[in-house]
Amino acid sequence: MPTSQAPPRPGYRDGARAAAPLAVADLAFGTSFGVLAHGAGFGNAAAVVMSATTFAGSAQFAATSVLATGGGVAAAVTAALLLNLRYLPIGLSTAAALSGPRWRTALTAQLVVDESWALAQRQGGRIDRSVLLGAGLTLYVSWLAGTAAGVVAGAFVGDPARLGLDAAFPALFLALLVPQLRSRSRLLAAAGGAAVALALTPVASPGVPLLAATVACLFGAGARRPA
Repeated sequence: MPTSQAPPRPGYRDGARAAAPLAVADLAFGTSFGVLAHGAGFGNAAAVVMSATTFAGSAQFAATSVLATGGGVAAAVTAALLLNLRYLPIGLSTAAALSGPRWRTALTAQLVVDESWALAQRQGGRIDRSVLLGAGLTLYVSWLAGTAAGVVAGAFVGDPARLGLDAAFPALFLALLVPQLRSRSRLLAAAGGAAVALALTPVASPGVPLLAATVACLFGAGARRPA
């Protein structure tokens, strides 16, 4: 009687293949970021270096938006940090899969983003390291390539608003927001953040409404309803 063999364990290529469709969208968003960064006055190298070291689309769009509207560096950095707070629990959940020397953990952790983390999920909350890194590397390369292409294109496009690329920032956050509105508490948190931003925009310095709205959403989403 033939013995059943265990299915082969997923490898780096499986992660890369799983992430390939997402990499196409990543490339497009990276290009939009490169164009917007160029329009905001970033140097060509600065935009690419930011993508290489930050690799977080929402945080990069937020920081660029703050700087483009005249906000300070402190406001831009704070906005990016607040948006990336979600990586604290994500990082804790992947810590066991990325164990090893500190230098290697630091390098591989750079590839942990929402998409690669989601693709690497296995039963029991386990993270498949090979899928995580294969998917993360694929997305990282596409994001860098998109940023570089956008920086080059930005020199020819001029003002991003001419092509409607200035709408990429709000469109990205709406795409991130909609799937999160699955409960009344989250819907109220989002509405509260929007109200705060609208109230502060006419009177506050650039970047401050975004920071205040983000903090309001964080407190609102984390607050427990009374029993």
